[in-house]
Amino acid sequence: MPSPQQARAQASAITSGKTVPEAEASPTSQLRTLFDQPRLSPGQRRIAQYLIEHITEAAFLSITDLAERVGVSQPSVTRFAAAVGFSGYPALREKLQAIALGTLAGGPATTEENGSNELQAAVDAEIENLENLRRDFADPDQVIAIGRELSRSTPLTVLGLRISASLAEYFAYAARRIHPDVRVVTLGGSVAYDALLQSREAGGTWVLAFSMPRHAQETLTAVRVARTAGLRVALVTDLALGPVADTADVVFATGTGSRLVFDSYAAPGVMAAALLQAMTDADPERTQGRLEEYEQISDQHQFFLRD
Repeated sequence: MPSPQQARAQASAITSGKTVPEAEASPTSQLRTLFDQPRLSPGQRRIAQYLIEHITEAAFLSITDLAERVGVSQPSVTRFAAAVGFSGYPALREKLQAIALGTLAGGPATTEENGSNELQAAVDAEIENLENLRRDFADPDQVIAIGRELSRSTPLTVLGLRISASLAEYFAYAARRIHPDVRVVTLGGSVAYDALLQSREAGGTWVLAFSMPRHAQETLTAVRVARTAGLRVALVTDLALGPVADTADVVFATGTGSRLVFDSYAAPGVMAAALLQAMTDADPERTQGRLEEYEQISDQHQFFLRD
């Protein structure tokens, strides 16, 4: 699949009657496009990074040698090949060798044509995610409406399991400053079911759930439990389609950074902050009262260092 930049270039070429060969993309760009899969495991991303950084040598390694260089098992390499769309390692290696030969003809593959390194490329990808989110915010009505619903739900439950727990904790920590009863659920299984059922029995109407790659099966189960109990679910995730998204009532799809071994969450973090802002605006008197009360308590007990 071509990158957005390549797609725009190809579309422009089509309208002008020209063709844009794949070879115009730098070898590093080709590899990043090939491996840019948000569902790759951390181990698989290590393989991808090694291939990007050592393409001229790695493309000609046997599966045994590649596994040894990266520090993974041979089955891990085979699963990686399948994850990026190949029938097996031989098919992937054939593609890598074609890219490597282009590298030998055209220069090193360790940098982009503009000179950016892997870390800069990760930042560039996150900037693109934020730009997409900015375009989505051109119509903020849904965010405002859901912020109002979350503000009214007492208690308000925030769900985030496994890697998504950090986003849930962030949202819940801030929401407690402006909402009287926020309950955060970061453990799955029966613990999550108990919390969701108790929230509904206590009068709660909404759950805000976070589901980041790799999406946990227990998140899907918990969302289904919430819906069965009568709770409505607003979901912040990276995909607008999929089992978890299909189960939720409202979905806010924001891209995650998948260039590095572990994902980064610039856009989901802004999305969470935007929902918090919508909650504060939904009940400004309560918000102001609670914030002033918290400031008094924090000053009294010296929660924070003074500048």
